[in-house]
Amino acid sequence: MKNLDSILNQVSKPARYTGGEWNSVAKKWDPTPIRIALCYPEAYEIGMSNMALPILYEILNSQPDVLAERVYAPWIDMEAVLRKQNIPLFSLESKHPLKEFDIIGFSLGYELTYTNVLNILDLAQIPLFSSQREHSHPLVIAGGSCAFNPEPMADFIDLFAIGEGEEIILELLEVFRGYRGNKAELLRQAVKLDGIYVPSFYQVNYRKNGTVNSIIPQIPGAKPKIQRRIVTKLPPPVTKPVVPYIEAVHDHGSIEIQRGCTQGCRFCQAGMIYRPVRERPQEEIIDAVGKLSKYCGYNEVSLLSLSTGDYSAIEELVAKLSHRYCGDNLILSLPSLRLNTAAVKLIDLLPSQHRITLTFAPEAGSERLRRVINKSISEDTILEMLAAALDRGGMNLKLYFMVGLPSETTDDMHSIVELVAKIRHLGRKFKLRISISTLIPKPHTPCQWLAQETEEQLLPKYGILKQGLRREQVQFSWPEPKASQIEAALSRGDRRLARVIHHAWQLGCKFDALSEHFDYQRWLNAFEECGLEPSFYANRERGLDEMLPWEHIDVGVTPEFLKREYHNLWQERETSDCRQGKCHACGLQRWQVSCQSALDSLPL
Repeated sequence: MKNLDSILNQVSKPARYTGGEWNSVAKKWDPTPIRIALCYPEAYEIGMSNMALPILYEILNSQPDVLAERVYAPWIDMEAVLRKQNIPLFSLESKHPLKEFDIIGFSLGYELTYTNVLNILDLAQIPLFSSQREHSHPLVIAGGSCAFNPEPMADFIDLFAIGEGEEIILELLEVFRGYRGNKAELLRQAVKLDGIYVPSFYQVNYRKNGTVNSIIPQIPGAKPKIQRRIVTKLPPPVTKPVVPYIEAVHDHGSIEIQRGCTQGCRFCQAGMIYRPVRERPQEEIIDAVGKLSKYCGYNEVSLLSLSTGDYSAIEELVAKLSHRYCGDNLILSLPSLRLNTAAVKLIDLLPSQHRITLTFAPEAGSERLRRVINKSISEDTILEMLAAALDRGGMNLKLYFMVGLPSETTDDMHSIVELVAKIRHLGRKFKLRISISTLIPKPHTPCQWLAQETEEQLLPKYGILKQGLRREQVQFSWPEPKASQIEAALSRGDRRLARVIHHAWQLGCKFDALSEHFDYQRWLNAFEECGLEPSFYANRERGLDEMLPWEHIDVGVTPEFLKREYHNLWQERETSDCRQGKCHACGLQRWQVSCQSALDSLPL
């Protein structure tokens, strides 16, 4: 990239594009036969906080015949310069144009980044639609949580990797080595792999009412159901991640201590699609903390999982880390804690550190509504636990609540305000922040059949919260209902939404995840131009017998289990954590994965 120096003085935060960061890997281009660009479709400082790309970056670069480089969505000013000077988008490490790579792999973690994917391909001077790309163009693949409903992006992606990528990426490489240069045959061979979905090999048919009628494989080898890939044993953690030149959203070291969650919150997609729970050995975690400090200079490390306090020996682990690194001024971050006595004990074990923020998610203000979403905890327990935590001193609190939950009433909104008021007056001075989110009924959850509440239904509820929480003088944030509707539509959409996404991008939609760039009217115009409505996808209740656009994606958790949980939701019936000994037959036992309670309880 000869012109880079001449354009960096025209953009904000030029370090987004320079590469050369600590621990980055820059292999020689010419002698390396397979070149892969890993892309997170957001700005650099957001993408550098993503956990998936560093894992794939390390795995791929460990292959002698492969180089993996990174690319993120260029900011508005950089895009303008690239377009004005007709410079194709390039990678960070070697500055080669993306169109010169063999494979471009997108990590799709949020539906409102879909237009960024199209913008990246266009800036790279690569045709957007897979049907328009020839053998000379890169193979465009995608994975991540959004791939569990791949249909809205199906027209743009050559193949999707469904599930965890640590093993499947190496299997896909073997296919690529054997069939590179012949895209059609490469895809025919790749579709035989477990966890690979090639949209062009499937025909989707619709009923007159707009719902999906059938999803039919069109070639031999294309499976009617694509089973997600599950890594039975977590590979060693990344201990030499690339250290960004500028401050990232999460500017600290991170170690995934376990993957999966079986608490069974009925709105939570991650809790369903990442089952079963797999824990990383203690010594591996302790060693990784030391290496992150040595190789990256981090003195703050976050122990990541969907429910960190559920790690079976979390107290012992935190105690060992505190003892081992007590002289290194280590700051431990424990996100995703549950409100229980174990969480309070953990606080006592943390090494001496600056004021920390404890983050909890009661989700609902009333005990009744918490039973509905299977997050049963009494108000007395919440107040008792938070009081015990705050008594330690040096704490701030951040609490997450949801609006738009099934069977929710305005009384439940008042319950949030009342609960926050009681927490606010627990005693010691502390900073309290409240974050409100709107329920997005995600695929592969018991809520997938629900209608998302409309803006007209949500605004009065937000009005109650605004008035009540301001009275309590707490900081709080809430989402734009219009953006939540588009997110829900894209989350639950079918293949016809590709035209909507494309048209929205043509109208100027990008960086839709950022409120200052989201333009609802453009999205409405895009839907209208395509003869579709966002309310059909977001605000319509589905019948339990309706064929869903993601019906062909098998995440392990069965529709039968999800339907049982849907009925339990309306009956306010609790389903216990299967790690406590009772198997609820969610479906994973048929895959013979290490879900011990299922294996012990049911014949395989």
